[in-house]
Amino acid sequence: MSIQEILAGGGLSLVVGLTLVQVSPLKINPWSALARMIGRAVNADVSRELAEIKGKLDSHITMDDRRNADSHRTRILHFNNELLRSINHTKEEFIEVLAEIDAYEDYCRTHPDYPNNRAVLAIENIRGNYREHLQKHDFLQEGKG
Repeated sequence: MSIQEILAGGGLSLVVGLTLVQVSPLKINPWSALARMIGRAVNADVSRELAEIKGKLDSHITMDDRRNADSHRTRILHFNNELLRSINHTKEEFIEVLAEIDAYEDYCRTHPDYPNNRAVLAIENIRGNYREHLQKHDFLQEGKG
């Protein structure tokens, strides 16, 4: 028996053995593992590029979310400024700003690193004014200045 015959027979035995292990009820899947290794080697550059793109996308999403929170805070502070200048508002306007407050506080709750102290007192003032107007039933009526 030559070395070539031994290697051919051994290679065939290896293929048959791996196939039997793959098909057997054991949770060892050598063909799948081999295919994954080859796939990773072939797609390494693509995987690296996808990871870079994902990082950039995550950064943009974070920036956009922060910009939205800043926008909510700006509307809250503007509304509070109007209250401080004794500008009256309708009940619907209060409901809109309360929705802004909900969105802003949700973001702050899920992003503890976001600086929130600039709107805390404004939010308290808006809620206090809303409660007061609810009790007195004296919201600005639509069509009245």
